[in-house]
Amino acid sequence: MKRKGMPQFPKSYWQDSVNVERFPHLDQSIKVDVGIVGGGITGITTAYLLSKTNLKVALIEAGELLNGTTGHTTAKITAQHGLIYDEFINHFGVEKTALYYAANNEAKKMIKQIIEQYKIECNFQEQDAYLYTNSEDYIKKLENEEKAYEKLAIDYQMSDQMPLDLPIKSVLVMKNQAQFHPLKYLKILIEKCKENGVQIYEYTTASSVEFSKHPTIITIDRKRITCRHVVQATHFPFYDGEGYYPTRMYADRSYVLAAKVNQSFPGGMYKNAETPSRSVRSNGNVEEELWIIGGESHKTGQGISTYKYYEALHQFAEQHFKIDSFVYRWSAQDLITLDKLPYIGPVTRKQHSVLVATGFRKWGMTNGTIAAKIFHDMIVEEENPYRELYTPSRFQADPSLKKFVKINADVTKHLIKGKLEYTDSNLEDIKPDDAKVVRINGKRAGVYKDEDNNLHVVDTTCRHLGCEVEWNSGDRTWDCPCHGSRYTIDGDVVEGPAKEPLIKIDIHSN
Repeated sequence: MKRKGMPQFPKSYWQDSVNVERFPHLDQSIKVDVGIVGGGITGITTAYLLSKTNLKVALIEAGELLNGTTGHTTAKITAQHGLIYDEFINHFGVEKTALYYAANNEAKKMIKQIIEQYKIECNFQEQDAYLYTNSEDYIKKLENEEKAYEKLAIDYQMSDQMPLDLPIKSVLVMKNQAQFHPLKYLKILIEKCKENGVQIYEYTTASSVEFSKHPTIITIDRKRITCRHVVQATHFPFYDGEGYYPTRMYADRSYVLAAKVNQSFPGGMYKNAETPSRSVRSNGNVEEELWIIGGESHKTGQGISTYKYYEALHQFAEQHFKIDSFVYRWSAQDLITLDKLPYIGPVTRKQHSVLVATGFRKWGMTNGTIAAKIFHDMIVEEENPYRELYTPSRFQADPSLKKFVKINADVTKHLIKGKLEYTDSNLEDIKPDDAKVVRINGKRAGVYKDEDNNLHVVDTTCRHLGCEVEWNSGDRTWDCPCHGSRYTIDGDVVEGPAKEPLIKIDIHSN
């Protein structure tokens, strides 16, 4: 189903409203002190912080800077991460939970300080964050979260009313949070990196890390970046180092609409406590105000037709707000760890020169920023109070063990299911702008028919660990239900952990 005024293919409002300088492909091997892989908020902020030292820094990105997860966020700068603090206190205790809050609060202050220092025009606004419920079942959970706020000395307010006109029974407000335009902010940091001598390369894909005296990043076309420290800021680590990250995280997709609305936004950032999730805020642009409406959630490559999730957000928006038109839609992919805390630090206990930041859940603006600060402090050998909290080598027996078993049982189920799946679809069943899984010479193949009736055919076996990808009708991608790799209609990698494209099938030769 298509909606009037809504682009057929997703492109985020953030990406469409800023032009970022393009950088060359790395065409020769180089030596630096720090090699950073990944051009999102973690990689760019790390490069910016290190650029103010006397270290020689290189930043590479597989595609274009700011075109990945950072460009598909709702861009809240907040320590309110849903119903999390009561859960963390129960699992980790008050002291560690207080550190998590402090880390995200410090990240918010860092972003604000940088914005003020360079007078960055990025729609930065301090806003209260509202966590609300209209479900009787969640009132008690909000009350427990309120008690957690009290233990952590968080500035909050409990109420049964909020400025946004939505039906609610209770709301917990975290005061003095913020929002911004992430790409306008990071565009200035990229400029500062360039001024400070950071070497930046786009269209340069890292494939592995080799070791001699120092680690060396190997690119997919065999160029080498020899360095003392490797920073992996690639959403999913491209180098695992036997840290077994695919077994300790899962990929989750959510959806976002940007709409013109015939009413003024009342201020604030809003998220419901129950499921399905709903998130509402404005873009902060007085001249052209858009409402950013997000929500829905499912494991990547699983669930119902992905277009249905956009439809659910449409229905929610039209039911509660005076919608004029929907002008953007996009989806985001987030990685969630066993215990919901990000992994930030050495990739394994014994590999201190290779650092990783991943598993930010849905809160990359603050967690990604504090990751950059942790990396900076580790590389320049300064103390950081959050280092042990986020260390990737941690393992909590509860809930980590149960989640570990559940995640990997699910992977096994989908691996076997995909191999045994029967399909009686054929090429004649496929309508324009749609796709199906068919059998070609007995092998599973994914076929997309474009609006000109051209067929795009790929082997559906994911190039990561061999699961079978599924069609994502909302984004026109092939998505892996096991570890979240995503591919275009022609099999090119959109998101890892896969590094190589799907194998193309020439049906004319069969």
